[in-house]
Amino acid sequence: MSRTLNTRLTEKLGIEHPIISAPMAFAAGGALAAAVSDAGGLGLIGGGYGNADWLEGQFAAAGNRPVGCGFITWSLAKQPALLEQALAHAPRALMLSFGDPRPFAGAVHAAGAQLICQCQTLAHVGQAIEAGAAVVVVQGTEAGGHGSRRATFTLVPEAADYLAKHAANTVLVAAGGIADGRGLAAALMLGADGVLVGSRFWASREALVPASFHAAAIAAGGDGTVRQSAADIVRGYAWPPEFDARVLKNAFTERWHGRDEELRATAGKLAGEYTAGVARGDAQNAGVFVGEAAGLIHDVPAAAEIVTRLVTEAVALLERKAPGFVA
Repeated sequence: MSRTLNTRLTEKLGIEHPIISAPMAFAAGGALAAAVSDAGGLGLIGGGYGNADWLEGQFAAAGNRPVGCGFITWSLAKQPALLEQALAHAPRALMLSFGDPRPFAGAVHAAGAQLICQCQTLAHVGQAIEAGAAVVVVQGTEAGGHGSRRATFTLVPEAADYLAKHAANTVLVAAGGIADGRGLAAALMLGADGVLVGSRFWASREALVPASFHAAAIAAGGDGTVRQSAADIVRGYAWPPEFDARVLKNAFTERWHGRDEELRATAGKLAGEYTAGVARGDAQNAGVFVGEAAGLIHDVPAAAEIVTRLVTEAVALLERKAPGFVA
């Protein structure tokens, strides 16, 4: 790769490319985080709902690479010791999503890690500023997994304007539906300093994802996803009402989407069946957490190749195509 993109994100995090891999629960382990960091981005281990042994194993898998870690904030509040455990590994950055980051910010700053806060509304951005976030990720509803209702295309420039007025030194990152160089280039034009990429790295060799899930996502495309809460209900996760999750449409969602109360009444009986489906990689009877970017995913390469593609395509667009629009 001969050319790259220099932005405030690359300067803030000391990375070569303005790309962060999302800390996807159960999918973003140490191998994926290490591969993205080795390729010049920043890889984040997904701390998810909190499992100390799993987390320790994934930091070990990452070796001595400069990776970071991300947590679901409302779940972390139930197991705050996990934050200390992660910070003991001297992560490059610590990302907090889906809850108020302010109670945890002091520990992150004291440890010398860069605080990244993922936000779905401008109110969340305000909390991130109060927490002293170095990087704010604004996530659009196109994203896979959990999120809210704002679209990336409007949320990013609105957040850029808000930060310019209230916290000009805070770096902005876009997330949600970004899976190729077109998305990276567009995010920069919208006012972001880089991108956080989930679904595209979910479909990589290093991700902890069954091959059957990858195949189902590639076959489904972007029209084959739905925002729902059924997968959380059957797993027993009490997510805040403002968040639900985008997954592939399948037999499970066909049966239970929109029947939340009925599912709650019987979730205990179905939990074992659901867990077994996940374990055997049954893409019809489990939650396949991938976003609308599934329509832009056609293969499952190494994470380093994904980084290269993103940057090479974006540079080509910005150098050759963008000037052509100006008369």
